[in-house]
Amino acid sequence: MAGHEADTKPADTGVFRGSNQSGLRDHNERLVLSVIQRFGAMPGVEIARFLGISSQTVSVILRGLESDGLLKRGDPQRGKVGKPSIPMEIDPDGVYSVGLKIGRRSADLVLVDLIGMVRQQLQITYRYPMPNTLLDFVRNGLDTFRSAMTEDQVARISGIGVAKPFEIWNWYETIGAPEADLQIWRNFDFEAEISAFSGLPVFAENDATAACRAENIYGRGREFRDFAYFYVGAFIGGGVVLNHSVFEGVHGNAGAFGSLPVFGAKSGGGQLIDAASLYLLESDLASSGIDPLRIWNTPQDWSEFGENVDRWIDQAALHLARAALTVCAVIDFEAVLIDGAFPVDVRNRLVDKVDALLPTLDMRGLVRPKIAAGVMGRNARALGAASAPVFAHYLINTHGGMTSV
Repeated sequence: MAGHEADTKPADTGVFRGSNQSGLRDHNERLVLSVIQRFGAMPGVEIARFLGISSQTVSVILRGLESDGLLKRGDPQRGKVGKPSIPMEIDPDGVYSVGLKIGRRSADLVLVDLIGMVRQQLQITYRYPMPNTLLDFVRNGLDTFRSAMTEDQVARISGIGVAKPFEIWNWYETIGAPEADLQIWRNFDFEAEISAFSGLPVFAENDATAACRAENIYGRGREFRDFAYFYVGAFIGGGVVLNHSVFEGVHGNAGAFGSLPVFGAKSGGGQLIDAASLYLLESDLASSGIDPLRIWNTPQDWSEFGENVDRWIDQAALHLARAALTVCAVIDFEAVLIDGAFPVDVRNRLVDKVDALLPTLDMRGLVRPKIAAGVMGRNARALGAASAPVFAHYLINTHGGMTSV
């Protein structure tokens, strides 16, 4: 999906407004890059019209961005009259970024280019995440990435994004870790440690928010202005997109859909996290005498877990359908996107089941939202993490609030 042009441009471009004042040139550069990144290659005249700024201002910006290697010229577009226009497009090699996803069972480290394509990727698995293990993984991974790059490419690495669960130290019971071990995370400045040995700025955010960001900029975000996003990992989470931008909230926890109250969860819990998370499938597999860690193997193949997966989908779909209506009662989302760390066929079955269940629920006072599948899959959180340095330095996020060290 990354780097593809959108078929249409939105009628409402309110968040994309420019200024002709020279003092705001950096802001205008970000606007130009953001528009091209979201809507695809465009000639300068069209960008100027789209942003409401002068063609001269856009021309100066485009020359500067091309000189810096962030944009490149596309194939000339011939019209009916006049000279052919030359669209400007993102140069994938203009900037690189690194994304680290910390999961409850595995971690992924990716090197990503400016259009969201993964250039290199590494993974480790574990029983539960520990800081020193992950620091060694990042340190060695950066060495591996850099050894395969030229000096100029290494110099273009803009930073490292880290996507990790909220308050890891509280998950010791559900992931089977000693409480004392996970308590190390409580006062451990993980991002500062990475910044110290890497020499790069480090940006941290919630893992589900990162997945939402990846879907918004590299996946189906081009199709919807406002959408709710559910990401099903070992623990379910989510995100909120308003006016094409991820909304994080004052504490960075907007879209913490795992905390939504539910009724009738088999685990006896009172939140969506206890009714639609993959750790429940792990528990069911273990009860059936199957190694639960096999669901995290790469490549993913769950065909052997038929009845267990069927039971999990039936339970998760019902609670997800109710949750979808709940969030749409708060914000009038046009769509609810569902993705997760599972095989594509499992994702599609889950989405179809949620869509089929929706009209069986009490929808009085609500317009039925579109239920759709996300497309980023297992890499969503790592890709979203990698996008954080790019947004911090080059793009516009009207609701941005990520922290960096």
